[in-house]
Formats: sequence, C-alpha cells, structure tokens
Amino acid sequence: EQTYIDCDLTNADCITTLVSKHTVVVFSKPYCPYCRRALEVLRSVMQNGESPFVVDLTEMGESGLKVQQRLGEITGRRTVPNVFIRGDNIGGGDETVALYQAGKLSRLVAGE
Repeated sequence: EQTYIDCDLTNADCITTLVSKHTVVVFSKPYCPYCRRALEVLRSVMQNGESPFVVDLTEMGESGLKVQQRLGEITGRRTVPNVFIRGDNIGGGDETVALYQAGKLSRLVAGE
C-alpha cells in the first residue's frame, strides 16, 4: 500500500502536500489495534479500488518520532492513527470508527 514520499515528513509543508495529494492518508503503526480498526473501516468505504495511503511511522526510525511531533503541532494529536480525508484531519481511530458507525465516513471519502 505504501507508495513513494518525495519530501521530508518532519517538515509541515511536506505533510500538507502529502495529505492534499491523496484521498485518505493514515499515519500509522502496524502493531496498533486502533490503526488496524481505522484502516479496516476506511478500506470498506473507499471506491474504485482505492485504498488509504498509509505512512508507517515504524519504518522511519527516529524520524518517525519527529513526524509524530510535527503531526502534534499541526493537528493537536501525536497519537496514531492520525487520519486525513481530502486534506482534512478527522482525528484518530475512535473518531474514524464513530464516523463510520454514523454513516458519514463514506460521504467524507467520496467528497460529498
């Protein structure tokens, strides 16, 4: 699922550019149960074979921590998952699942 990131994610402009390029971006860690749950519901509502763009912070070593700090500055949350839909931060795992359960997640992803 991961594709190429051509900028330094410890830089806020890079994060802004990345989340504007993809319908759904999830900053995640593979062992995180909240991340897995958020990705599960996001995959279930995405259309046309699209899938979330996943940034695995564990693959970045020390930089991953810096990216989390930068996300904290931008979004007010350092925790994962940190979910962006159409460039907007919607929160983390609980918020993503709540939007799904309320029937709103698919409309957000579709841009409605």
